[in-house]
Amino acid sequence: MNSALERLKNLTNKISSYETARKENLKILKELFYSLDINHKVTAFENLFDFKAINLSGVSLSDETLGAIKQGKYLQILAISYDKNRVQKSKNISLAYFGRVENVDESLKNRVVEFVIRYRFEKSFMTLEHYYSMLETFGEKSSE
Repeated sequence: MNSALERLKNLTNKISSYETARKENLKILKELFYSLDINHKVTAFENLFDFKAINLSGVSLSDETLGAIKQGKYLQILAISYDKNRVQKSKNISLAYFGRVENVDESLKNRVVEFVIRYRFEKSFMTLEHYYSMLETFGEKSSE
């Protein structure tokens, strides 16, 4: 019994921790949205999540080389929109352009990388919620 109670307590703490991290992430993401002038291309912060994904050119986003610059490239935040009714389904849209990556200030580069990672963090929560609600329909059918 004590073991089950401990597991429940640990799970509750973990969920609470994720929600706290998510709220803090959204707050900082919104600040970066304005400080990187992305609001010039996306009028409302909430509309940022209408994009299928956000990517980055000129800087690595992989775990092993996070933030490493790619010589000769341009630092740019790219959004991928998706429209199933179009002939060309996906489209890249430049949200922010910062010039040649080797000429960009280190702190600006880091804020750009942080913005993309924070966006992806929130987008993953939204995806999780979406699939969770889809699975609820199976739970109702399975119990019949």
